Amino acid sequence: QVQLVESGGGLVQAGGSLRLSCAASGNIFSINAMDWYRQAPGKRRELVAAITSAGTTNYADSVKGRFTISSDNAKNIVYLQMNSLKPEDTAVYYCRLDYCSAYGCYDSGWGQGTQVTVSS
Repeated sequence: QVQLVESGGGLVQAGGSLRLSCAASGNIFSINAMDWYRQAPGKRRELVAAITSAGTTNYADSVKGRFTISSDNAKNIVYLQMNSLKPEDTAVYYCRLDYCSAYGCYDSGWGQGTQVTVSS
């Protein structure tokens, strides 16, 4: 079983920046991919950014050029640097892992999330 702890959210003015972190712990042998999702009130959870163990990244069109995903594979941490924030970026942000333990490969499920609020 894997535990995820997201942090770094907060209240910021439009145009500002935040850096989110997600630390994974538990029975992890290797990580294949790490993702950031977000869910705004009344909306579906959506993929924001993803990074593979090889360093390949993918971004939602709405955040391209503003957000950067990175990871520290040795520490099982994934980051999301968010610049030029907009009010529409307001949401709870969650991370998710595609990982392998000694027993097989799994989806980590969700952590508790971290709230990001961007004021206009």
